[in-house]
Amino acid sequence: MPLRYLHTMVRVKDLEASMKFYGLLGLKETRRTDSEKGRFTLIFMAAEGQEECPVELTYNWDGDDGLPSDSRHFGHLAYRVDNIYEMCQHLMDNGVTINRPPRDGHMAFVRSPDNISIELLQAGDSLPPQEPWVSMENTGHW
Repeated sequence: MPLRYLHTMVRVKDLEASMKFYGLLGLKETRRTDSEKGRFTLIFMAAEGQEECPVELTYNWDGDDGLPSDSRHFGHLAYRVDNIYEMCQHLMDNGVTINRPPRDGHMAFVRSPDNISIELLQAGDSLPPQEPWVSMENTGHW
């Protein structure tokens, strides 16, 4: 039986802040499940035309303090963008820290409000290096 990708799940502490962040990346809510019995909300967000590749934001109404400490281990989400410089500027203009600037015109990393690492990759060939990105230092880690 072949394997089929379904989605990536990340736990979020502040659902509204996380939805705003993923919205800045261009993702839109495609599906929502509220479970009164389970006391959680699942929000699926995807880029337009790519609804089959969503990120699932899992929000536990009572918080995650009771979960095992290893429940948050996660690598990163990766998204291809049409213009990495424009996307990074858009994110910065909206208060997002660029942890690894796109100095090479190809790759950048940011973090969501829940500290999820997001890799942004330039579609096609790398863009020519340009300021302020070339001179920008890394901030934190990714």
